[in-house]
Amino acid sequence: MSRNYYSEINLHIVWHTKESQPALINEVEKATHQCIRQRVIDTPDAFIHEIGGINDHVHLAVTIAPTILVSNFIGQLKGGSGHDANQKLGRKVIQWQAGYGVVSFGKRDLPWVIKYIRNQREHHRVGSIHQRLETIEQREDP
Repeated sequence: MSRNYYSEINLHIVWHTKESQPALINEVEKATHQCIRQRVIDTPDAFIHEIGGINDHVHLAVTIAPTILVSNFIGQLKGGSGHDANQKLGRKVIQWQAGYGVVSFGKRDLPWVIKYIRNQREHHRVGSIHQRLETIEQREDP
């Protein structure tokens, strides 16, 4: 694929801990977020804008190049960050649930998405979540 391209591929990504266990607390959350951030930084042509979440899930805002396959990128983030965080903490504390949610958004919405991610605890506390950015699976209508 040509390296001569222009793109604006902004993604909001969300995934949960295994069985939505409240594992992301205190040093576990800090270590896990650091590992996820480093995985994005180490991915060529990927840029992390924000990472956040609450005790049972993670939110990311990233920009990627069109050369990156989204499903592979997210799979590597999940698998690698879980392994890295467990190694860093010296025990197995993080496992991820199967699946994820990913929503694209325009450059003009980037500040809003970053603010949403930074304020996850407040959004969940007062019930002001945006379902589109919290969903990890497509539910079929009955």
